[in-house]
Amino acid sequence: MSSLSIFYFLLLSLRFCDALDSTATTNIINDQESIISNNGTYKLAFFSPQNSTSRYVGIYYNNLPAMQVIWVANRNNPVTDSSGSFEISKDGNLQVLNGQKRILWSSNLTLVATNSSKAKLLDSGNLVLLTSNGTIIWQSFDHPSDTILPQMTLIHHRDTGRDSVVRSWKSPSDPSAGRFFLDFGPSALPELFIWDNDRRYFRSGPWNGNMFIGVQVNFPDYQSLNIQSDGQGTITAVYSHPVSPMSNYQISYQGTLFQQYWDDSKREWEILFQAPSNECDVYGKCGEFGSCNSRNSPICKCLKGFMPKNKEEWNIGNWSSGCTRTKQLLCGIEGAKEDGFFRLQKMKVPADNNWLQGTDQDTCRSQCQCLTNCSCSAYAFETGVGCMTWNGKLIDTQEFSASGVDLYLRLAHSEIGNHNKVKIIVGVTVGSGTGTLVAIVLVYFYCRRKAEQERNKTLLDILEGTQNLDKFEELPLFKFGKLVVATNNFQECNKLGQGGFGAVYKGTLENGLEVAIKRLSGTSRQGVEEFMNEVLVISRLQHRNLVKLLGCCVERQERLLVYEYMPNKSLDAFLFDPEKKSILDWKKRFNIIEGICRGLLYLHRDSRLKIIHRDLKASNILLDQNLNPKISDFGMARIFGGDQNQGDTTRVAGTYGYMPPEYAIEGRFSEKSDVFSFGVLLLEIITGKRTQWYDEESSNLLGYVSPS
Repeated sequence: MSSLSIFYFLLLSLRFCDALDSTATTNIINDQESIISNNGTYKLAFFSPQNSTSRYVGIYYNNLPAMQVIWVANRNNPVTDSSGSFEISKDGNLQVLNGQKRILWSSNLTLVATNSSKAKLLDSGNLVLLTSNGTIIWQSFDHPSDTILPQMTLIHHRDTGRDSVVRSWKSPSDPSAGRFFLDFGPSALPELFIWDNDRRYFRSGPWNGNMFIGVQVNFPDYQSLNIQSDGQGTITAVYSHPVSPMSNYQISYQGTLFQQYWDDSKREWEILFQAPSNECDVYGKCGEFGSCNSRNSPICKCLKGFMPKNKEEWNIGNWSSGCTRTKQLLCGIEGAKEDGFFRLQKMKVPADNNWLQGTDQDTCRSQCQCLTNCSCSAYAFETGVGCMTWNGKLIDTQEFSASGVDLYLRLAHSEIGNHNKVKIIVGVTVGSGTGTLVAIVLVYFYCRRKAEQERNKTLLDILEGTQNLDKFEELPLFKFGKLVVATNNFQECNKLGQGGFGAVYKGTLENGLEVAIKRLSGTSRQGVEEFMNEVLVISRLQHRNLVKLLGCCVERQERLLVYEYMPNKSLDAFLFDPEKKSILDWKKRFNIIEGICRGLLYLHRDSRLKIIHRDLKASNILLDQNLNPKISDFGMARIFGGDQNQGDTTRVAGTYGYMPPEYAIEGRFSEKSDVFSFGVLLLEIITGKRTQWYDEESSNLLGYVSPS
């Protein structure tokens, strides 16, 4: 045979050699052929699982005594005989075909290089599809089966659903998608879940930057994990520094997650970690408000302050119904003793927390987080995680022997123990001094009560005297205590803004409705007048571009107005903010202008009352979730009757820069006053500059836009 013939024969043989690590577009890998990575660790080839004759294309460890498959292409569509092939199609996709050339699996790319794609099995075990210039356009690491390999990145997007899902085999002889899969939870806080179809099966607890705080067993290889969250719902996890090149995480067909590595000296796989590791690791084993401890018998008990919902089931070891409170909470009930928090140590924190990133431990307990929030049932703080609070039920808690977190459980005052506030007991010697002291105390309380009665009488006189009460019959009245609960006792962090006659707070009513609550000054007579004027005016107006008044509260010296909540707050928060103003494109600005016009037209022409607003400005234009404008703050509005077209006042109130000259100087106001204010507001919307804006050549915005 000539040298040329021998060379040609060797070249032809190399094309189908088992040691190839890549395949060109002209190549076809048939059932008995394979691709091997350059380092010899991984092989891609057809295989059959144990006790099965079906054929699959998969990646597995090369040269091990027993096959360990780590990735399967056509896991849900096997080839039924040995006639299958794995190839790059004419459109550049990877495909698995049966003997009849029917496509059983494809990389399914729409934009690929049709004549220059190339497949390569990397030393990491990652099968990649490359363009002619070496760009990766598809990789098996983005489409895992049941195994996580070193250097593999899992990505989870909360808003778009599960992405890199690691799913178990159906059985040892069937690699099709099984019941169990790995994923991160619904929170932006990283937390690993094993799901049994749509049911939670195991939960790791949150990631604190070094470890999962809900896993008690020894986990020596945490340093191999790198988990990050952007705080908005995107989580990435990388198995970056394995204890051995041949190591992985794998979820079994029975739902157990293993971390394992190949011990070459023993010629066997060593298990570093597994979950669930005991009965208590199974999600929600002890039901709501139940706690699990694998060292106890029985393993389940109710948390302090709780008892079994169904004692008969509980006694026979069926804990699914969980526990219920022995004494109800009294939070928000006037005169009741304050609820408290009981510390539970070395706990796996419950599921479904509200994550407050960047909050310190003291703030976690106080302010708006848990102490003053009646719906908050527990809180915890962990360095590296931050503040976690829970509303309503607590489920999937454990009591650990080591590690764990302090969980603070909300209980009724009587359940906490003898932690009453210090009581001051005044002892008075029997004698002439006793009568004097008693008299002073009685006079003090009498004067205090009379002052409160006078304040209440002032308000009732306005309600029942100056104005007719029948004008307010259709306006709902709220109890002050309910509004205290809705705003967490008017906490500063619920404050939306401060007006001339009171602060506005965000609140949530018992039915879950979010509202804005204006709490007017309790001592100002002027505030009472503004309150009554707003109730009188806006309670009788209904229009899509006017803010809706839902009700009011008149109790003791308190005067509050309850409005629909506008999530985007006021127009000025967008117009004059360097970042937010870009949201207002010209179409949105036009829609806002048009909406304000419709609202003004209704006030001046279409309502049964002619209303002059007198304080139209950017901060009094509220925006709903779709940036639709609503005119608000009718405290200075005036009602015109009959054919009245103009009014006069000795008390000029409003905002300079928006006032027309005749009103600011002479106190005369009319529809034209609102039109002038609207003109100034229109200039602000167009220019994005405040009316009080100045430059070197003009005194304000009006001077800036006036022709020279």
